[in-house]
Amino acid sequence: MKLDLIRIRYSLLISLFLICALMISAPVSAQDKFRLKPGAKGEICLKCHEPFKEKLKARFVHTPVKIGECSGCHNPHTSPQGKLLAAVSARICVSCHKNMVPENARSVHQIVVEGNCGQCHDPHASDNKAVLVKEGNELCFECHKDMADKVKTARFKHKPVNENCMNCHNPHASGTLEALLKDDLPALCIKCHKTDNPAFARQHMNYPVAGSRCNSCHDSHGSNKPVIIFEDVHAPVAEKKCNQCHEEAGSQSPLATKKKGVELCRGCHAEMVDAAFSKNRIHWPLLDEDGCLNCHSAHAAKQKKLLAGPVIFVCGKCHADTVKLQQISKNNPKNPGLCKPVKEGDCISCHSPHSSDHMLLTEKPSMSFDVCNKCHDWKSHSTHPVGAKIIDPRNKNLSVDCISCHRACGTGNKPAMSQFETVTETCIQCHKELERR
Repeated sequence: MKLDLIRIRYSLLISLFLICALMISAPVSAQDKFRLKPGAKGEICLKCHEPFKEKLKARFVHTPVKIGECSGCHNPHTSPQGKLLAAVSARICVSCHKNMVPENARSVHQIVVEGNCGQCHDPHASDNKAVLVKEGNELCFECHKDMADKVKTARFKHKPVNENCMNCHNPHASGTLEALLKDDLPALCIKCHKTDNPAFARQHMNYPVAGSRCNSCHDSHGSNKPVIIFEDVHAPVAEKKCNQCHEEAGSQSPLATKKKGVELCRGCHAEMVDAAFSKNRIHWPLLDEDGCLNCHSAHAAKQKKLLAGPVIFVCGKCHADTVKLQQISKNNPKNPGLCKPVKEGDCISCHSPHSSDHMLLTEKPSMSFDVCNKCHDWKSHSTHPVGAKIIDPRNKNLSVDCISCHRACGTGNKPAMSQFETVTETCIQCHKELERR
């Protein structure tokens, strides 16, 4: 009996020891990781940060601040981050706000990509919902200044845009849609615009466009033209002659076009189409079934000549690698002397968009002397000998010209649009005897 009692006592002692050990080694909860005195959480901070008390009177207070959890975001002792933040600010935000960006989101707001939550939200308190630093469009237009100017100056306004950008856009990300849209088109538009209204049918010449993409004709942010149609309007649309290109409104396939590709456009633009096809080299988009519509909008567009977007955007749909190099070149501080067409993304300043008799769709035979001299006086540009009589030692079939040393469309991080990182490296491609070993 005595032996059993000793065993029980020994077992209890072991259990007590293990419990104490676990208590000592267990991590302190996140809420009490700094072992603050009872009731000391937010109050102890306000003893020094007294002006902050006024901030807490705002209409909307961030939850951690409201419950006095300053140490949820800040380390009270030391930190490698500014303002004693416990980690990089974006990481702190994501620890609570985990679902702001859907997995594999189709479009994400650039500020979110950069983790710059504080540019839109006040981390402590604000008089605006969601602790936004400013309200509604006033906040969006801080970055989107060109859009602000457009909305302000447009003769014909779009009500949702004037009220709040977030009527149509998600501020953080869109899982399946482009441009941060909340819904696809036309589903987004028909929330306000009733397509079963007889007036809707009359406006669209009785064509069944209720399921079409409204932004093929209308500028959702406002326009100087009635019914917020885009600034540049295709003549048949402006004249309400839809049947010039499409089957009749009452036919079995009213939205089908009467012809395909270039043949449809040739009906009005015969002279231009014939001139394009008379050249030796034709830009391939003209040759597929979409023809002109690869680059141009059929109804209306923001850009002149009905281009489907800025030149660099249209060309970049196929020539993405070149456009990427140009962007790197523009962002490189060592490249203050970039060619103007590269800076402005004006591909058609050097290339013909439809066809040409020459390589690379240039208007004249030589990319160097005929194209470059539109901006550069190459005869006085350099002391290096160039011209038809100067043979390139790397290839006896070539003469030395501008693109012997430079790349016309930009070369990423290489300065002066050179093919190599330094002047020396460029020179020794031909002058091998000067290479330092």
